[in-house]
Amino acid sequence: MDYTNFVADHLRQLRARIAEAALRAGRDPAAVRLVAVTKARPPEAVLAAWACGQRDFGENRAEEGAAKLAQVEANLAGAHPTWHMIGHIQRRKARLVVAHFDYVHSVDRTALAQKLSRLVVEAGRELPILLECNVSGEASKSGFAVAGWERDVTARAVFFNEVETLLALPGLRVEGLMTMAPIAEDPESVRPVFASLRGLRDALREQFPQRAWPHLSMGMTDDFEVAVEEGATLVRIGRAIFGN
Repeated sequence: MDYTNFVADHLRQLRARIAEAALRAGRDPAAVRLVAVTKARPPEAVLAAWACGQRDFGENRAEEGAAKLAQVEANLAGAHPTWHMIGHIQRRKARLVVAHFDYVHSVDRTALAQKLSRLVVEAGRELPILLECNVSGEASKSGFAVAGWERDVTARAVFFNEVETLLALPGLRVEGLMTMAPIAEDPESVRPVFASLRGLRDALREQFPQRAWPHLSMGMTDDFEVAVEEGATLVRIGRAIFGN
């Protein structure tokens, strides 16, 4: 497949839709960062998006991403995209993540954060991370168990205690929250999930004002416009750029 024109057209349309969603909510479109999800896509797809000005790319699997980014960067004459790890991370793959990725959206448990912290310190670098939160309460979803945090005082207190531990880990810079909404035919049906994550981020700002908590990573191909309207600063989109 020749990705060049296909990706260029889709990126143009996608950026316009993101901007329109931001403006509907009274937000600056520049405040929304597009992460092009390239899992299962060849390096050629990444390079086509790069040629269109795309600079942030997301991978779900550490091994696939590490191999692909090496192939991509071999064609970029020293340029370096920002590589986002957005998928579930096994602790045994944490070293690969630290070695190859610039940003991690999917820190979903304290034990993983502690492992990443040790490896980052060994590598002499700092790693920006987001805390993955299971806002919907779906058993199939990873993340800190925060469903119903607005009403469940115990769940909120447990999460805040974990966050306090995470903020103290060396080498990690906690910058916000991430969630995955349930798959739904009507994007409006998942608006409460995104609103809940935004509310949780706002509560963390009050509880831990020493951090800015700038980012909300939420929204994918089927629901990103609602996510942007609810405050997403990072949207993770693959299909709308690269096709099915």
